[in-house]
Amino acid sequence: MTPEPLRLPDAADTLTWIGTRCDGELARARELAAGLRATPPTDALDVLNAWNDIEIAVANAAAAASVYSQTNPDQAVRDAADQAMQRVDAFHTDLGLDRELYDIVSTVDGSGLDADASRLLARILRDFRRAGVDRDQATRERLRELAQQELLAGQEFSKNIRAGVRTIRVRPDELAGMPDDWMRAHEPGDDGLVAVTTDYPDSVPLATFCSVASTRRAMTAQRLNIAWPANNAVLQRLLTLRTEHARLLGYANWADYDAEVKMIGDGAAIGVFIDKIADAAAESAQRDKAVLLRRLQHDVPDASDIDTADVNYYSELVRKEDYAVDAQLTRTFFAFEKVRQGLLDVTGRLFGLSWQRVDAPRWHEDVASYDVLRDGERIGRIHLDLHPREGKYKHAAQFDLASGVRGRQLPEGVLVCNFGTGLMEHSQVVTLFHEFGHLIHHVLGGDQEWVRFSGVATEWDFVEAPSQMLEEWAWDAAVLATFATDDSGRTIPADLVERMRAADDFGKGFHARTQMFYAALSLGIHESVPADLTEAVRAAQAAYSVFPYIDDTHFHCAFGHLDGYGSGYYTYMWSLVIAKDMFSAFDRADMFAPQVAARYRDRVLARGGTGDAADLVADFLGRPYTFDAYAAWLAE
Repeated sequence: MTPEPLRLPDAADTLTWIGTRCDGELARARELAAGLRATPPTDALDVLNAWNDIEIAVANAAAAASVYSQTNPDQAVRDAADQAMQRVDAFHTDLGLDRELYDIVSTVDGSGLDADASRLLARILRDFRRAGVDRDQATRERLRELAQQELLAGQEFSKNIRAGVRTIRVRPDELAGMPDDWMRAHEPGDDGLVAVTTDYPDSVPLATFCSVASTRRAMTAQRLNIAWPANNAVLQRLLTLRTEHARLLGYANWADYDAEVKMIGDGAAIGVFIDKIADAAAESAQRDKAVLLRRLQHDVPDASDIDTADVNYYSELVRKEDYAVDAQLTRTFFAFEKVRQGLLDVTGRLFGLSWQRVDAPRWHEDVASYDVLRDGERIGRIHLDLHPREGKYKHAAQFDLASGVRGRQLPEGVLVCNFGTGLMEHSQVVTLFHEFGHLIHHVLGGDQEWVRFSGVATEWDFVEAPSQMLEEWAWDAAVLATFATDDSGRTIPADLVERMRAADDFGKGFHARTQMFYAALSLGIHESVPADLTEAVRAAQAAYSVFPYIDDTHFHCAFGHLDGYGSGYYTYMWSLVIAKDMFSAFDRADMFAPQVAARYRDRVLARGGTGDAADLVADFLGRPYTFDAYAAWLAE
């Protein structure tokens, strides 16, 4: 019998539900752990099933707390969810340090287990070791304290970013060049000034279209100073805690500890990879930067360099003037409602799925919920929360609401973005496809016996690859023609899409170098905690980005990935290398070819975490993945 989706609360009942869901599941986990200690099974499979039950309860509690802390419009609910997450994390830490449970798991005979169960047993034992269960009592107590303090620091870091929205107020004439629909949504106040926030629907179009340099610069300064100075001290504290944590476990630094369970293996290899990408992108980056600088000098003859306050604007001008791609025209083909439906239609056709809108309780009226059907059978549910509001997560991400467990619970995922409700930039369409890829992975990978392997459960430096590959469908003329139409019903012209693709290739070298600046920063401050984080930003930017640091800015305070990704921001580019190779298996002339799409769905996505990522990719491609496709793309 197919399980029912999770019953979410009405708004009035949310606070009570947070307690029931989070603390109820947590209490269940405690009872299950106590039962395992009291009467430990002798059979390895029975031990694994008992452990699976505990992990399901913990995952359920954590998922609810995470989603509601990042999305609920009620501050009291967000605070309650944060507090619930602290209790969940404390229990999870205790679980990993429980010597009695470790003795039970470590002494079972796993010789008769199948491949998935053997993999699970190995992962559990590895988790125990990485938690520090084999350390002395004093060390285990300190590790317990550190884990709790790290969570609190991470929550504070994220909360400061969510609450750190900044605003500039400018005259309407200081917004010259902005699209008409954007201006209509930004009427002047009683003082005659227009308020523009650092939220994406405000700041990204401004950086792209506003022809007034002082306005762009004012907004850039505000975006690069979100959560400054509060997060400077918080990040220092978090980095110091992580360093002590790693060293107590015998690692040189947090980067080595974190990389051990990723494809890359160790922290030193991250630096090698960063330099490899930076070197490969160097020539292209400088070539395209020179084009931008020449275009800036047309307007500002004495300009000797160009920085991030001007990069988006002049990149847009180059695309318009050199590639005949006008983003203000392009966006007329991407009305939000059409894009959302088009995304569902495209991915449904590609993966053999259908999406059925359901009227279910939700945390905000903007949320749209869908059952996911395959061959007429419900296999999961998704929730799309795609518009900005106060107190909500400020970037774009997929959150688990429930992990799928075969015959027990359906996978449910939440997509959290911050798009406007009107016309979208094509870059936002690409972002939506990307993030939706995580939802698909979560649902298709959710038919697992062991919750540990459910959904997006492969190594963390692979999880972006399926989403990055799905972006390709947002660049295909035939795919876009299925939903991209303007107000008159005219389909986006194929030749425009081809010019858009060519224009998008402009700047890919300096984009890669910028990404390596972020990656080098996230790695470097986790290898050795700097006394001055702003100086660390300045140094990393000078070494890797081709654009100079802007004085009196503090990017690290708003770099939200430093919480969840830690030293692992490199994973986006590592995944892109794999994504480009996986996409080489598809036929650009027939993006919906069923045979290859089904093979990819079944051998990569549906496998969840039941195999190492490199093995899943090799099974799909028929060979190990290589750097070749990425290098060829970068050199185009």
